[in-house]
Amino acid sequence: MIGVGILGSGFIAETYADSLLDVRNAELVACYSRGFERATAFARKWGPKVSAHKDMDALCADPAVNLVVIALPNEIHLEAVRIAASHGKAVICTKPLARTEREAREILEIVRRAGVWHGYAESAVFSPNIEKAYQMVKAGGIGDLLTMRAREAHSGPHAPHFWNAELAGGGALLDMGCHTVESARHFFGKDNPVTEVMAWGATMVHGDKTTGEDTAIALLKFAGGQLATIESSWIEKGGMQLRHELVGSAGRIVTDTSVGPVWGFVEKPVGYLVEKADAETGWVYPVPEETRAYGFSQQMRHFCDHFAAGTVPSETFEDGVIVNRIIDACYRSMRTGVWEKIGADG
Repeated sequence: MIGVGILGSGFIAETYADSLLDVRNAELVACYSRGFERATAFARKWGPKVSAHKDMDALCADPAVNLVVIALPNEIHLEAVRIAASHGKAVICTKPLARTEREAREILEIVRRAGVWHGYAESAVFSPNIEKAYQMVKAGGIGDLLTMRAREAHSGPHAPHFWNAELAGGGALLDMGCHTVESARHFFGKDNPVTEVMAWGATMVHGDKTTGEDTAIALLKFAGGQLATIESSWIEKGGMQLRHELVGSAGRIVTDTSVGPVWGFVEKPVGYLVEKADAETGWVYPVPEETRAYGFSQQMRHFCDHFAAGTVPSETFEDGVIVNRIIDACYRSMRTGVWEKIGADG
């Protein structure tokens, strides 16, 4: 069994712990939180074999831990990777890899120097809906893929640290656009780089909470002539929106992860419905098995299988660097109002 240690105890850490229940060759053995009481509560919830640690170094030094999963705020990723690599531990880092391309490159260099296995936890490309659409595109079902429109929207982040744009590195585009940028690379091919971008962003609703953009749109041009439109929003009420529209020369495909097989009108609250539901009564659209519907279980199985085999996963820190590079260019375009070029390896 692969012993997994999770750094963090918030929403995404809970999701990763849940996803490990679907992995036959790995188990959660250790956790850390910036508050030790939260770490002990997390350990109690997820099993008798889970040890709570008071600091990141102690978790990474734990001999029971083979694989470290970073589920911490953006500004802690660099330090966490450095500590994990110093103990020779394989490491998975949640999205975005870093706040900027420069920081992402530093993270990548750390794991390369240490010679440790690494995976970039971009769940979007592992969701069942996206995987099915990807198979259909690769089978030629819609001819040549020409354009993609991807939208992720909700009413705002879970944790307060996301609202601190200076500390987190950005607003809605960095928080959510990293998903759709990578899904665009996934569909159009990683050997078909983004060459230039145009972006717009504004703080339209949450000016009392953040100096970062709560709404953003970006256009990504690919070397092969294709175009992706990326929409990211923290101002949309009514729960999570996760939608892809793929247009080809011989058809189109639409995925909508936020629309599930259950919906209804309720006058009384019935408990948890879906991430960022906004309302507990009226028309509700719960998403059953969110961890699986959003691709977290499939992602964790993929990573653990590749780690066990000593092979390279489909999402690595190299991909995280490129995503940060593209988003950096989008932020430049927001400031300049013009198309911004990206290097040939972007």
